[in-house]
Amino acid sequence: MKIAYLSSRVTLPGSPTRRSDAFEHDYMMDALSPAFAALGMSLHDLAWDDPDVDWSSFDAAIIGTTWDYWNRIDEFLATLERIGTVTALFNSAALVRWNSRKTYLKEMEAKGAKLIPTLWLDAATPELAATAFDELGSDDLVFKRQIGAGAADQHRLKRGDPIPDMPHAMMVQPFLKMIQDEGEISFIFIDGAFSHALLKCAAVGDYRIQSTYGGTERAISPSVDDLAAANSVISTLDDAPLYGRVDMLRGPDGRLLLMELELIEPYLYPVEGPELGPKMASAVARRLKSGS
Repeated sequence: MKIAYLSSRVTLPGSPTRRSDAFEHDYMMDALSPAFAALGMSLHDLAWDDPDVDWSSFDAAIIGTTWDYWNRIDEFLATLERIGTVTALFNSAALVRWNSRKTYLKEMEAKGAKLIPTLWLDAATPELAATAFDELGSDDLVFKRQIGAGAADQHRLKRGDPIPDMPHAMMVQPFLKMIQDEGEISFIFIDGAFSHALLKCAAVGDYRIQSTYGGTERAISPSVDDLAAANSVISTLDDAPLYGRVDMLRGPDGRLLLMELELIEPYLYPVEGPELGPKMASAVARRLKSGS
């Protein structure tokens, strides 16, 4: 069987526009390719926007390192819709569409998820951005794109700082120092089952935990309570996704708060979870056999 792995022109090996963190793409391919081959499936690394690809020639497609979609969201979603009509797509186009705008967190909160207090700005004008400090009762805020990933166009601002141009719809949250003191905890789930967890820490003097900004990570064994908190997030979904990453941050009361539920193109940290490849391959094989 042939399986397409959707990557992007900024992560494909040899690309002149390759991102500095594209080594994570290589780690994913190194983990997945032999595991899929062991079950009779060949994995093909392809840019999601390659016009020459015949997606119907594949038995399935997995969204991988499509790490340029957020500036082309309509094109990306339309492409996934087309792929999903001719082959099995994981995760589904409908789930990706729902997850692509961070306002999905409102629905998660309504279902009981604990979030960092959030202000939603459809138009992040300097005037509205300035009033966010009073509305959230904080002198230190983080502004994030509602459609985005990897801390792209993200700003940490303190009261009185100049307000930068923010042309996108934004979400605003108080800065929580725990991101520097402990870090962000990520839980990886495959086919709805917990796979592995890791602690992601920012470089000294920064708060962003992505490798692009010097962030590091290490595997951890989560506590029973912490894992239960992550499981409660995944269990709110009507159907288990093939893959998902739950990113959480410890709140002032010691309980974990949901930062994001990543269902589109999350890095799944195969180095910290060495069984990721076999788990993913087995899950895809089961789904193709059952037709789900």
